[in-house]
Amino acid sequence: MKKRFTATALIASAAAAALLLTGCVAGENQPAAGSASSAAGSTGIVTEGGTLNIDFATYNPLSLVIKEKGWLEEALADQDITVNWVQSAGSNKANEALRANAIDVGSTAGSAALLARSNGSPIQVIDIYSQPEWSALVVPEGSDITSVEDLKGKQIAATKGTDPYFFLLQSLEEAGLSPEDVTVQNLQHADGWAALQNGSVDAWAGLDPIMAGAEAAGAKLVYRNVDFNSYGFLNATESFITEKPDVAQTVVDVYEHARDWALTHEDETAQILSDVAGLDLAVATKVITERSNLDVDNVPGEAQLKVLTTIGPIFVETGDVLEQKQVDDALDTIINDTFATKADPTIVE
Repeated sequence: MKKRFTATALIASAAAAALLLTGCVAGENQPAAGSASSAAGSTGIVTEGGTLNIDFATYNPLSLVIKEKGWLEEALADQDITVNWVQSAGSNKANEALRANAIDVGSTAGSAALLARSNGSPIQVIDIYSQPEWSALVVPEGSDITSVEDLKGKQIAATKGTDPYFFLLQSLEEAGLSPEDVTVQNLQHADGWAALQNGSVDAWAGLDPIMAGAEAAGAKLVYRNVDFNSYGFLNATESFITEKPDVAQTVVDVYEHARDWALTHEDETAQILSDVAGLDLAVATKVITERSNLDVDNVPGEAQLKVLTTIGPIFVETGDVLEQKQVDDALDTIINDTFATKADPTIVE
């Protein structure tokens, strides 16, 4: 087993009495409201009753383990808090649910979280769940496309607002191409794979575990670059962080228990992924053992900001964010390391 590396947290925890949400909607090109680091324990808040709305996603294996094992329900039982699980089909869907307050905590790629916050969504990353190689450019078996350069003039499926989409943009830029050199069909991840199979597109910016299943079915990963993949972010709304810091801490504590468990139970973790995603066990095992990289420092900080600082200007170039200042403001406020720094995986017995 690899040793976890330690990333120095960049943003110091700061107390805040309250947060004012902007009320703007995604796409209005307004920066998010001021951030806060409301630490559970320091506020003395103990939440009683109510519901925790949290997502699970096949691209976030730890969420699947936690849901399967019932650890959150167990940890919150004494507070009479109900756990409501909502599936996210992609980072874009998780961001939509967070923006609408349909969920309190959601799983996204780091790039997607930064895009959302740059456009006014009041979310912060409270834990890092993985450093995956979950994106690549995929072509069907027998395709004559062998490089990114060959994509010029082609139809490519990608889910805008997610890591595979930004992977595509970075890959095009590296190859000397622009988004105008290709036609992007904005399809949800599973629909992109279906479009590749039926010939509606020439290539697909894929996402695991669907991509691993496509590869097993004969599709080819024509371009891979782990540096173009951003981290797996566990995000929470600022209102949830402020109003229920004790519950936010419990979520992170349980996530860290799940990480420790998954790293020592890779076979069972793969089986859970296989069952939920409908994947062959061998494919699910490949995703867990080769491409998920759960063995990372959970505290968000410099490592994540380094990646996001590279990706951020792409948002402005493509018109997804109006101006660079919004990206810069988001980079300054997106990280909340309070809960991850205090994480106690022993919360689950």
